[in-house]
Amino acid sequence: MDYRVNKKTGDRISVIGMGTAYISDAPEQEAIEALQLAHTHGINYADLAAAGAKAFSYYGKALADVRKDLYYQVHFGASYETGAYGRTESLEQVKGQIDWMLHSLRTDYMDYGFIHCLDGASDWATYQQNGILNYLLELRKQGVVKHIGLSTHTPEVANLILDTGVVEQLMFSINPGYDYRHGDFAHGGTDERMKLYQRCEAEGIGITVMKPFSGGQLLDEKTSPFGKALTPYQCIQYALDKPGVLTVLPGIRNVEDVTKLLGFFASSPQERDYSVLGTVTPQDALGNCVYCNHCQPCPSGLQVGLINKYYDLSKAGDVMAADHYAKLAKHASDCVDCGHCNSRCPFQVKQSERMKEIADYFGQ
Repeated sequence: MDYRVNKKTGDRISVIGMGTAYISDAPEQEAIEALQLAHTHGINYADLAAAGAKAFSYYGKALADVRKDLYYQVHFGASYETGAYGRTESLEQVKGQIDWMLHSLRTDYMDYGFIHCLDGASDWATYQQNGILNYLLELRKQGVVKHIGLSTHTPEVANLILDTGVVEQLMFSINPGYDYRHGDFAHGGTDERMKLYQRCEAEGIGITVMKPFSGGQLLDEKTSPFGKALTPYQCIQYALDKPGVLTVLPGIRNVEDVTKLLGFFASSPQERDYSVLGTVTPQDALGNCVYCNHCQPCPSGLQVGLINKYYDLSKAGDVMAADHYAKLAKHASDCVDCGHCNSRCPFQVKQSERMKEIADYFGQ
């Protein structure tokens, strides 16, 4: 298992976590075995915006004894009174549901209390007016909530709430479909979405990724907006390459699902390579480095993806990016303009020109 650290909280989080979109449909014993297998192999982060109420008791029965090893994100505004997922803007319902969730999970605290699924400015206003935000803040004072997160599909709303400074973790939908404006939750343009990811990296706000497969659409050529299927490993790598991302949260049902996800760590670079997207990238999104490293290896030994990433992050306000760049063994000024990366880049980035631009920016 690989881990990444949330700069604001210090939490060391597995790069693959557990989503709960499907586990409520599984028989109890199958679900428990899957959750325990995930924990055994180092998965330590779970999203609890479940599709059904059963997920909470499954987690409680499977993982109560190892609760201290795990990070749970629990959503203030999700409701399971009918047994299925629903949303509520009622403070009293939120209070009742939070009590029920904690009881079912067999815990007395949550690592991340999430402002749940706000996609419009009016949603944010209602959330505050109804007292839900104040309740969440009060539980943080009491220690019942360790940190505060936000779940949204909309960059505009994410930025609006991030401006308050209250959020330490962001749950956002990241996949090639949404980033290239395909799908029901493809809110915001390609550049707008990337700027959000860069902002999170610069400010130390970790991103937990929901819908990495676009609800499974990307995995089937019949439903993929690109006319060709991607693999789960390509989608996971795509999300992990985005600035700010800590963990990807695919839904799991059973041991087979968990085993397939764990196979990501034994997969080859070729199996994770999503450069095929370069053939279907929108015209106005071409020319932007996505840090996929398909251009590697560089004949001069430059880490082209990292050089681009630190440049973009520094321009976005990350005060540490210049230091990270300076510590690289080779810098943009070491580029010999051989054209290898230009010919290899599936996204048509003129990397040789970028290296000159970056060298001028950093002075090396």
